[in-house]
Amino acid sequence: MLAIFHKAFAHPPEELNSPASSNGSTKSKLPEETLKEFLSHHPHNTFSMSFGAAAVLAYVRPDRPFSLHQRLFCGFEDIYCLFLGSLNNLFSLNKQYGLSKGTNEAMFVIEAFRTLRDRGPYPADQVVKELDGSFAFVVYDSKGGTVFAALGSDGGVRLYWGTAADGSVVISDDLQVIKAGCAKSFAPFPTGCMFHSEGGLMSFEHPMYKMKAMPRVDSEGAMCGANFKVDTYTRVNSIPRVGSEANWTVWDSH
Repeated sequence: MLAIFHKAFAHPPEELNSPASSNGSTKSKLPEETLKEFLSHHPHNTFSMSFGAAAVLAYVRPDRPFSLHQRLFCGFEDIYCLFLGSLNNLFSLNKQYGLSKGTNEAMFVIEAFRTLRDRGPYPADQVVKELDGSFAFVVYDSKGGTVFAALGSDGGVRLYWGTAADGSVVISDDLQVIKAGCAKSFAPFPTGCMFHSEGGLMSFEHPMYKMKAMPRVDSEGAMCGANFKVDTYTRVNSIPRVGSEANWTVWDSH
């Protein structure tokens, strides 16, 4: 999968950007170049959607209808979801949210996002922590211009992110596309974490602690996009809530 969001909408962490991406021999590319590269890797089974200058989502159709690490793409009421992997407790989650038995993981994430955005009684970290399985997903609310991404904690699915030449954030499970598009300005997306375009990056496993950017140096000695880890020595001042409610669209960790 591939998701690209303009920096004005996504607000990626500054530590992802490396000066080596503009000063070195290999330079980062513009979003349209990265999209072209991704589509060229899968010329016969890809699908992409563009949302003007705000976002691009691209999806590789699975070779088989069922697999352990399935790839799904769904859209409903201006909310779109790219999903990788599977949820072991999907049946109970669908029942909990009042969804039909045939609802797949991507559609569940959209429904949960939509419900919690509008009237959610739980903080976002608690909701994502309830997901049992190997998973990664990216949600884009095109009406609200909201980006939400998460990666499971078991390491069964890999996800990477970086910054393009224009500062857009690029998220993909295709490491080669990320390397080619972001040059030195990329890093593995941290496991057990979620990213929101307004709230930033936080751990859903340890929501009471802040995230710390760790410098990353490649084999050539160049500074790369930082790795992000939970800083167990720095606690946030409050539980990530807004007012008396919390949802997947905003949280306050300050």
